[in-house]
Amino acid sequence: MNDISYTNWVSMSDKTLTETIGAFIKHHRLNQNKTQKEVSVAAGISRSTLSLLERGETVSLSTLIQVLRVLDLLYIMDVFQVKNEISPIEYAKWQKKKKKRARNKIKDKPAKNELEW
Repeated sequence: MNDISYTNWVSMSDKTLTETIGAFIKHHRLNQNKTQKEVSVAAGISRSTLSLLERGETVSLSTLIQVLRVLDLLYIMDVFQVKNEISPIEYAKWQKKKKKRARNKIKDKPAKNELEW
C-alpha cells in the first residue's frame, strides 16, 4: 500500500480548515518551546489574538503571516508561488514547429534551364 497520506481539503469545512491551521501554529510554537506571550510580542499582536488563531477562530491574514514569520514558517508560502508553465497543447505546437533535421545549403545553384556543361 501507499504510505502517503491524503487529506481531502476540498471536503473540509472552513471551520475545520482554520482549526487545522491553528493546530499547525500551536504545534510549531510548542516544538520551539515558545509561550503564547513570547510569540505574540514578537509578532506585534495580542496574546488573545494568537490564542484565537490557535483555536481556529477568525483572524486576519496579516496576523497569520506575522506569526508564521516569528515561528520561521514562511517556507510554507512556497505553495502559493505562481510558476509560468506552458500548456501541453502549446508545448505540442512548439515541438511540431521545431526543426527536425538539418539541410545542406547550396549557394549559387543554377536554375534547371541553365544547366552548365
